[in-house]
Formats: sequence, structure tokens, C-alpha cells
Amino acid sequence: MTISVFGLGYVGAVTSGCLSQIGHQIIGVDVHEPKVRAFNEGRSPIVEPELDEMLQSACREGRLRATTDAAEAVAASSISIICVGTPSLPSGSLDLGYVTHVTQQIAAALRQQGKKHIVIFRSTMLPGSTRKMVSEQFADLLQNGSLQVFYCPEFLREGTAVADFREPSLAVVGTENGNPPASADVMSLFGGTPAVLRWEGAEMIKYSCNYFHALKVGFANEIGRLAKHLNEDALRVMDVVCQDTRLNISRYYMRPGTPFGGSCLPKDVSALRSFARQQGVNLPLLENTQATNDAHQQQFVQLIEKSGKRRIGFIGLAFKADTDDLRGSPLVAAAETLIGRGHAVSIYDPQINLSRLIGSNEQQIQARMPHLAQLLKQDAKEVIEASEVLVVSQKCVPVDVFQACVRADQIIIDVNGWAPLKSLPCRYEGLCW
Repeated sequence: MTISVFGLGYVGAVTSGCLSQIGHQIIGVDVHEPKVRAFNEGRSPIVEPELDEMLQSACREGRLRATTDAAEAVAASSISIICVGTPSLPSGSLDLGYVTHVTQQIAAALRQQGKKHIVIFRSTMLPGSTRKMVSEQFADLLQNGSLQVFYCPEFLREGTAVADFREPSLAVVGTENGNPPASADVMSLFGGTPAVLRWEGAEMIKYSCNYFHALKVGFANEIGRLAKHLNEDALRVMDVVCQDTRLNISRYYMRPGTPFGGSCLPKDVSALRSFARQQGVNLPLLENTQATNDAHQQQFVQLIEKSGKRRIGFIGLAFKADTDDLRGSPLVAAAETLIGRGHAVSIYDPQINLSRLIGSNEQQIQARMPHLAQLLKQDAKEVIEASEVLVVSQKCVPVDVFQACVRADQIIIDVNGWAPLKSLPCRYEGLCW
């Protein structure tokens, strides 16, 4: 295929070089003459391992050229990839000026040429930006079927970008409606096995990844500051932490849903935060970990209360499935709050047997919910039938039981993402989706 790449900076240069290496004809487009000249001479405008050799080879074999003429590039290509920068404004918000300008150029060229074309946004843009660009610049072209638009974020690290392109750690294709593209060309263009989402979902993934990376750097540095204060080797500490690939480096805790709870996380977050304060070590990320969990708990309760219903049933009360541990359970906290505000609460959790609770687990529930025995039901059907809102946090009731018992006037609030609940004949709402 012949592909025009708009923006010959970091992402555009690497994308051009890697696509040319696998046989595509590349036309680079940039407003800066020095970049265009460098491309036409087979020189990389940036320093990146392997890139110079790739561009030289592509230029020598006639698979790479560059121009400042956007219309010429669009006319000669079947796909345009937008890789221009999206810098920060002084206010901290995103400047989409370059993307808008290039989009306008492509739209004008396509209207004049009357050809079918594919546009792929690769520039980092906030959720909603692609849809806004399409609405403002491409709406008629999309409607008449002459244009397809995709958002494909890049996950290239400086210094290893060529290797990252060849073996992507993540591949994402954003489409208008979240359905896979009709053509396999887009799906295979950037390698990997792409996940397909709506434009907004693909845009959100890029920011989620970058925010998480920033969070990890901040976390490691805060652990480092505290470790140094204790004359401990933080590099060694974090190296050992990263040896656990079952929990620490995994998807285990990376699922939106219940606020964290239990006997360990709340206690340990609080203890280390207090210790850091006593030591006079400033750790803002650690300081606010509990605050963000508290905000999530409040949002959880608000979601239940905004229904305006008074009879609330809980399916699952322990802080996680397959345990009877009620210590620090977000479900206990939610039930406690709702009872205090005058709601009628009933609970089904097959793992909880009050006669078997011992130690601090028993002490905490006696202090917080001494009337739990009156709220616990032995039959899930009793809770389902008595409730106007069902808060489902565990898969402890077969779906066919819900199917047989729920009513159209009921609301199910899904706390942890149990997909079959969406198909039940009642109103469904997810905690984070």
C-alpha cells in the first residue's frame, strides 16, 4: 500500500521507517523543510536505534519520499496516518491545533479529489477528540462512504521504538461504533492482535497506559525516598517486589469495581502513611491512596441511593468471594451507611455463618453491625424478591435463579463486572461501566 504519514517527528519517523521496512510505499508530510529534506536523503530527523539504516534502505529502494504538499500526498496514497504533535497549552490543556490543521488539509484534498480513503489518527488525543474531528471535518465524507476513520494509539518508547513497533506490547484499533474494520489492512498495519473499541475507548487506553506508567514511577520514587530515609536499598526492595508476577505485576488488581478492603490493604496503607508522616518524609501519592479509595466508596453508595429506592438487597457481603472475612469490607461499609440513612437492607452471602466468626472478624462485625443476624437470609430468592435494588458483588447465586426471580421494576447494580447480569429482565447498572 501507499501510505502518507503526516508529521515526521518521533512517532511519524518511526512509523514511516517501520512500515517502509515491511514493504509499504511511504510519503512523509511535514511543514518543516529540513525534516522533508532529511527524509528525502534517507536521514532520520531524530536519534533512534536502527531508524537511520531503515530510512536509508527505503529511500535507496524507492519506498520512501517526503513532501510539504498535503494534497499531493493524499492523492498518491490510500491511507493517511496523522502523527503530528499534541503539545500542552500554558493552562495544561491539550493543543490540538496541529491535528486540526492537518485534518482540514486532508478533508479539503479528499473533497477535491473525490476518492476513497482511510484516515488513521495516531496522535495522542483526549477521549472525544476523534469524534469531534470527524464531526467538524469529515462528516460528509464519512456519510457518503468515501472515508473510513480509525484511532490507533502508539505505544513506542524512546530508545526502543523500532523494537516496540515490531513486537507491540499493546495493539488497539478504535472505530466509530466499536465494530472491527471491514478491511484487514488496518488491523494488520501496526502488528499484534489489536483490541477493537470505539474511538473514545481507544483514546482512553492511551491515557490509561501513560497515567499508569507515571503512577508507577511516582510510586517507585516514593518507596525510594522512604527506603533511603531508613538507610535501605530501594532498588533492591523494588527488584524483589517485581519478582511477584502473580499479584504485583499482573492484571489481578487492575479490574475496576469494589473499593479495596479486607484486613490488610486499608490497615497497611494507613500505617505506612502515618509512619511516613512521623518520619517527615513527603509522599503525596501514598498520602492520597486512601483518599481515592474513600471517594470510590462514596460514589458506590451514591449510585445505590440515586435510584430513590428504599429496599436494598446485597448479594455478597465479605470483602471478596470465597471468604467470610468482613473486616474492612466495602460492602459492609455500604450496608452500614444505608441502614443509618433509613434503608431496609437484606443480605445473602453463603460463606457467612455468624456462629463461625471468631477473633477480630467477629469483634468488628459486632461493633459495626450487631444486627447482622436479622439481615442475613439463608435463601437468595428471599433477598431478590424482597428488594427493589440488588447490589451484586459476588457470583454466589446461579444466573438462572436471578432469571427466575428478578422483576422489570428492579435495579441490579453490578459491583465487579459479571457480564450475564446485563441480560436479565430488569434495569442494569455497573459500578464503573
